Amino acid sequence: MAAAEHDKRVPAAARADALTRALEAIGAGAYIVDERGRIIAVNAHAQDLLARPAGELLGHDAHDLLHRDAHGRPLPATQCRMRQAFHARRVAQAEMDHFVRGDGSVLPISWTVAPYDIDGEASCTLVVFDPSARAQEAGSRPGAVDEPLSELERLALLAETTTRLTSTLDVEETLRRLVALVVPRLADWTVIDLITEHDEVWRKAVVHAEGDTLVYHEELQGPMPPIPKESPMPLSRALRGVASTLAGPQTYQREPDSGIAVEQRRLFDATGIRSAAITPIRSPREVLGALTLGRADHRTDFSPTDLPLIEDITRRAGLALDNARLYQRQRKVAETMQNHLLPQMPRVPGLEMTVRYLPAPDASQVGGDWYDAFPLSDGATALAIGDVVGHDLEAAAGMAQVRNMLRAYAWSQTKPPSRIIERLDEAIRHITDVTMATMILARLEEANGDHWKLSWSNAGHPPPLLISHDGLTEYLTDGHGILLGVEAGRRPDASTMLPPGSTLVLYTDGLIEEPGHTLDEGLQRLRRHAAALAHRPLASFTDQLLRRVRPAENDDDVALLALRAPAPA
Repeated sequence: MAAAEHDKRVPAAARADALTRALEAIGAGAYIVDERGRIIAVNAHAQDLLARPAGELLGHDAHDLLHRDAHGRPLPATQCRMRQAFHARRVAQAEMDHFVRGDGSVLPISWTVAPYDIDGEASCTLVVFDPSARAQEAGSRPGAVDEPLSELERLALLAETTTRLTSTLDVEETLRRLVALVVPRLADWTVIDLITEHDEVWRKAVVHAEGDTLVYHEELQGPMPPIPKESPMPLSRALRGVASTLAGPQTYQREPDSGIAVEQRRLFDATGIRSAAITPIRSPREVLGALTLGRADHRTDFSPTDLPLIEDITRRAGLALDNARLYQRQRKVAETMQNHLLPQMPRVPGLEMTVRYLPAPDASQVGGDWYDAFPLSDGATALAIGDVVGHDLEAAAGMAQVRNMLRAYAWSQTKPPSRIIERLDEAIRHITDVTMATMILARLEEANGDHWKLSWSNAGHPPPLLISHDGLTEYLTDGHGILLGVEAGRRPDASTMLPPGSTLVLYTDGLIEEPGHTLDEGLQRLRRHAAALAHRPLASFTDQLLRRVRPAENDDDVALLALRAPAPA
């Protein structure tokens, strides 16, 4: 439906806005290029330095547009150090290079580039630059832990941290991205301790950088002793949110004052960490845990001047983790609520019936998809499937309201499905917060022995699919009217006889809608696989249909109700 398609376009725009906001926090010129080298975001400082508005930068190849030699002549791509780093997907920097400004003048610059992924989908590169006279002294190995980071590298790291950590709402993915940001760039080892919702400490990650490979040491991970209230030891203080501290093996050689101190001594002994910086991970509401960065393989120990940068990183990590936790908590509540609200199917002698509900994956929120089947007061059976527009707790709550009102109207009024939907439509527009919804209400009754009659009315929902025992398919497109929430007037009814052994499939749009593909393509995909599976037992038919038809990039939940008429004698 149009409203749903609009919802799916919002994240891309929101992502672009987030990239621009992140770049504005950088105190130097900065832009982001996509995997083809085209500029997709730029901050105001870069526009000022280049004397070019965003409109002259966005969408253009950065190398072709900007890179020049000292005399302003085009720089061959084979001679461009930034281009080489871009293709190699590595961090790099240069003290002296040249960009051409909008007025044709040549701007000497220093620059740093750093690769990162956006939403795990697109390989992009961050470019931070400044006039070369303002560049600080930096070594030939950008980001090596035995050399101090230049100011440009620090800004690039913080910008990358903000972008990468705020582009996911999954706790585990946030932790993986945090690890990849700090090792080996800042340390050889990283350790993440988190405080659970039950105030227990869990060592979530102990990771060592071996060259370009990150090795997780699961034998050092797991539950930790409780946080001591008065301990002056660095990790205990960090987990209480007191302060950031430097530590070494000698810190934990004294008589341990708590179980956490024993675990820290074990950590230093097992890893060979010689110097560590231990920093609280805080959200605006509470302390979430602690980050430990350790150096064992390099010359330079951590110093107090390193702590502000690490604190900036953990501050961003705390915000990202808090958002991810809140989101997953809301999602769990919504899924639990929705699963409890979805009903058990009634037993109808002579018919097989099965249902499935699959929540949206990953970061997508739970929605308002639902199914129902229940006996009517005259002995017939009602079938229903619907989708309340939205992807949040309100949509799930609206789904429950619509379903319960539908049951009440259908039971109390022995009228055609269209009349029940008309009454329901009028009610939800006046006594609920549901703005729009689609649904099918069907009435199933036995007729002439083993034959079954299906009558239905469709309010803006994808059409039911009827599959014969021999694999012939037909979409039931009759009885189609406008969606709920709009004054639709009289609604149509339709009816058909279910052939012996046939299968009827009611489903929500998450089964057939796929970004970049038309709705007709999704309907054809469903028709083709349903026909191929017609001979399967109903439970197997339903499971295989979901596995084969549901798009791999699905960002919506799916409800499905399948019914099979008695086979011919």
